[in-house]
Amino acid sequence: MSEGVNGQMILGVGVDLCSISRMSRFSRDDHFVSRVFSSEEIDYAFSKHCPARHLASSFAAREAFSKASGLPLAKVAFKGVSVSRSESGPVLNLKALDEGLLAQISSSRFHLSLSHEGDYAVAFVVMEGDFRHD
Repeated sequence: MSEGVNGQMILGVGVDLCSISRMSRFSRDDHFVSRVFSSEEIDYAFSKHCPARHLASSFAAREAFSKASGLPLAKVAFKGVSVSRSESGPVLNLKALDEGLLAQISSSRFHLSLSHEGDYAVAFVVMEGDFRHD
């Protein structure tokens, strides 16, 4: 654990890579896309030249979030977590997580960075919060 901004502690770090070519194949399956991604993510990705690149980074963000938070991927991957793009950068949306999972991370903040190069999209998530002794 290390101290972050304003006395907050870094509680977890997660990173994940996702193959863009593999996501390109998956993105042709409407059932897969609608089951995994939010309508906002779908609209954003398909408004771009290479939708698979943006879907791959959103998927990598879910896996990186799971690793940073310690929450099971199966509970966050299918619309439990989504990514919004804003002028200031990508943002994790956690509103769709069930209340039990939200309670486990309620006092935490998450920082997300996304990038892509060649055939890979990468996501990096840092979980920051108050250290709790359980």
